[in-house]
Amino acid sequence: MLNRMLAVTTPLALLIAAPLHADPDPGDWESVLDEAHGQTVYWNAWAGDTRTNRYLEWVDGRMQEIHGVEVVHVKLDDTSTAVSRVLAEKQGGNLEDGSIDLVWINGENFAAMRANDLLFGPFADSLPHFPLTFPEHNPEVVTDFTLPTEGFEAPWGKAQITFYYDSADIEGAPPGSIEAVLDWAEANPGRFTYPRIPDFIGSTFLKQALIKLSEDTDALYAPVSESDFEAVTAPLWDYLDTLHPHLWRSGRQFPASGPDMQRLVGDGELSLAFTFNPTAPAAAVADFELPTSIRSYVLDEGTLGNVHFVAIPFNSPNKAGAMVLANFLLSPEAQAHKHDLTVWGDPTVLDLTRVDDEILALFPQVEENPALLPPEALETMLPEPHPSWMTALQEAWQARYVGN
Repeated sequence: MLNRMLAVTTPLALLIAAPLHADPDPGDWESVLDEAHGQTVYWNAWAGDTRTNRYLEWVDGRMQEIHGVEVVHVKLDDTSTAVSRVLAEKQGGNLEDGSIDLVWINGENFAAMRANDLLFGPFADSLPHFPLTFPEHNPEVVTDFTLPTEGFEAPWGKAQITFYYDSADIEGAPPGSIEAVLDWAEANPGRFTYPRIPDFIGSTFLKQALIKLSEDTDALYAPVSESDFEAVTAPLWDYLDTLHPHLWRSGRQFPASGPDMQRLVGDGELSLAFTFNPTAPAAAVADFELPTSIRSYVLDEGTLGNVHFVAIPFNSPNKAGAMVLANFLLSPEAQAHKHDLTVWGDPTVLDLTRVDDEILALFPQVEENPALLPPEALETMLPEPHPSWMTALQEAWQARYVGN
């Protein structure tokens, strides 16, 4: 009987006493590389664009060739579903064997994961390629919607609202301000719209408008709970109430996403639109998805912009592989390939004004493209509000307009 009891209880006792598996040390990069070899990294990332998806397939191939790490793209419609999954795993006691190893993230989702201690780190500062972002000169690579990243996410690419229009339909200069967009829409009913909230691009349009219309912009850079939300946002709702009847389908329907809005331009239903990737219109022209008469521009007083990141959940079982992947994404090779208009056209987070000539030579020289903005056109970038404003605006928009 005693022997049978020992046979049953000893493994349980050892299990209880056994320490949790030690996380890899980001500062010991050689050990990280050794541990990563043979791992499979499950990368949860938005999958709403074919060019992005093809790039991630290329990343998988290169990671297997260089590091012996397989990358599986877990395709998402909304990043918040990944956040919810990690939170559910934590609440369920799954502290070591999570289903997500890396997540494409920024803004309110990063804030939510940090607030609930759902991220592994700090690790970003230890990535060998991170210094190429020159964070001391580019604070946006270490700040996410006003929040310091503190090494818990690694920068991957840049974004800034860029408007584009069909010059065959619009004579003269396009509308150069949020107010002018309303005037133009009134004069050209049905030729402009924005994606349905809570789509990220649509929500970004709300923030762009609010920044330019509100009389209390300082409130936008602090938690929304510290402000009078109704008073601060009143000019936005007045603006949208006036704008909606002049939108595509009279504002009764909205495209689901930025790519859907682009397709409406390509089909000739819209003459004016916007994107969060400054090179997207030129890339779409090159792919014959938009007409050659497309032109890009930014609003006169600047447009909203940010950096997008990747982060590692606290319970990833493949943290070493995830760090190696995050570092590869920052490599000159991967950044240059992503930057290529024929591949994706996503702007690089490397500081090309400070890297050496050998790295600079990797980035393709873009042939003259009338749909592509020159880099200096994007110099006036408006900072993102505090992440709590995104959620509050989405909820208020849905309460006000869904079903109308």
